[in-house]
Amino acid sequence: MARFLTLFVALLAALFAIEMLQPVQRHVVLPWTALLADASGWLMRLFDDEVAVSGKVIASTVKPFGVSIEPGCNGVEAMIVLLAAIIAVRAPIAYKIKGLLAGFVAIQALNLVRIISLFYLGLWDREIFEWAHLYVWQALIILDALVVFLVWAHFLPPEPRAEAINA
Repeated sequence: MARFLTLFVALLAALFAIEMLQPVQRHVVLPWTALLADASGWLMRLFDDEVAVSGKVIASTVKPFGVSIEPGCNGVEAMIVLLAAIIAVRAPIAYKIKGLLAGFVAIQALNLVRIISLFYLGLWDREIFEWAHLYVWQALIILDALVVFLVWAHFLPPEPRAEAINA
């Protein structure tokens, strides 16, 4: 357990430091955030043609409201937490990759729901939007990463036992 915690904390520090680097922000985080805004806008326009997307901003074309997907709202931090936790566990690499892929899908799917719901909450009631944005969805996205990790860890394959050498 001490090995896991030490490695987990070290990986978190390293991964968050890497995420903050300007080239990583420019070439990975910001393009990902714009892609997330495009995907959210595309999903919303399936049933609402009064939505426009520009970069990382999703706005109403008829009301003076929009949301900008900022750092901390793009699922990157939740993925960093999940990545650090999965890497810190002793497990076969193929199993780690499966967990990361499943976690990526789960976190980003929930994040799309989050972005879309916050957009419509903001159109409806700004006070409820702020509360949901700051308290409900922040916790749910991290909880999603935790649940993915716990389910993944529950199904960890057993470690091979060292065979006793009979002499």
